Amino acid sequence: MSLLTKSGGILGPIATVLGFVMTGIFAILVALNIPNIGLAIILFTIVIYMIMFPLTYRQQKFSRMTPLMNPELNAIREKYKNKKDQASMQRMNEETQQVYAKYGVNPAGSCVQLAIQMLILFPLYRVIMNVPAYVGQVKDVFTDLASALLKTGGAEEYLKGIASSIQATTISKSYTTDTIIDTLYKFRPANWTELAQKFPDLSGVISTTEKKIGIMNNFLGLNIANTPMNYIKDHASMWFVIGAILVPVLAALTQWISVKVSMAGNTQAEGSDQMAGTMKVMNNVMPLMSAFFCLTLPVGMGIYWIMSAVVRMVQTIAINKSLEKQDMEEILRKNLEKRKKKMEKKGGVTGAQIAQNAAINTKKVETVQSRAKKMQKAATGLDESAVTKKDNVRPGSLAEKANMVAEYNEKHRKK
Repeated sequence: MSLLTKSGGILGPIATVLGFVMTGIFAILVALNIPNIGLAIILFTIVIYMIMFPLTYRQQKFSRMTPLMNPELNAIREKYKNKKDQASMQRMNEETQQVYAKYGVNPAGSCVQLAIQMLILFPLYRVIMNVPAYVGQVKDVFTDLASALLKTGGAEEYLKGIASSIQATTISKSYTTDTIIDTLYKFRPANWTELAQKFPDLSGVISTTEKKIGIMNNFLGLNIANTPMNYIKDHASMWFVIGAILVPVLAALTQWISVKVSMAGNTQAEGSDQMAGTMKVMNNVMPLMSAFFCLTLPVGMGIYWIMSAVVRMVQTIAINKSLEKQDMEEILRKNLEKRKKKMEKKGGVTGAQIAQNAAINTKKVETVQSRAKKMQKAATGLDESAVTKKDNVRPGSLAEKANMVAEYNEKHRKK
């Protein structure tokens, strides 16, 4: 049976896959005799963002191309501003798509990339918040104690009473080995001391378990399962409080720097429109939200938050430097060539070509019809002239035949 805190629904399979990644990283650290969950979270964050790098690259590319595209897109919108008929709307859409193709970006694709990132990040939080649910080697540390507590009278009432205070409410729904482990993983030092006093017969296994998980959860002196707010509430030593407060402070600072770095490549003037103003407010508010969340969430989440901002910064700088070295004219030429080949492969043409060909074909039809009418008129005029001017006709010509028909009709009318 898996822990009840393990993600279910559509995010469940994704969290399970991420759990396999975390398990592999932790196994390597155990093999290197460094069984530290904090270090595992750092490596885990790097691996996940490397996997998502292609999505990050496309998103950053779209961000850099947007200021270059906007003048052309605005010109198209201005061109069709007062035209609401279907044909105009279709032409506007075709011209807009041609601009996106020219710069090699897909606005819809950017939204899809963001959605994919969210589908990965939400279950990723669950993995970090509930490591024993996904990493078997961490879960095994608690197994002996959890099995003993399951058989001990009074343990269920005690654990259910303390569960809500340490945000392990799943134990109130089902009392099993797994839900006991879920609760024990969130224990603070004071909880371990109280547990040993409450069940002295289990003091040996309690002490062994606390020591093992303490080594795994210790990161620069902080217990990653504890929260900075709890360090303050528990009146920990000054150094522990300072270290704990540094977590949300660093989370906010790295988040703010990361946003500034990502916006550095965007040359669009700030405050140029309502959207730019909204983005500016969000970019200033998000770091403050990061600080608040990391103050109330376990230190492990703060480590992830800080590390993810650092990795994003490094990736953004690398992407920007790569894009700056590229020749924009060459990029545009390649994009247009790529679109041309794509259209030829589909056996179609662009909207502009269709409109151009349609105009040419219409002119050709009009020219042919005009020539036909002129020839018909010339032939009629020739017949009439031939009836009255017999001396000027050439033998075997159309005029001579017309005269013969006219003479025949004339004779029959007289009769």
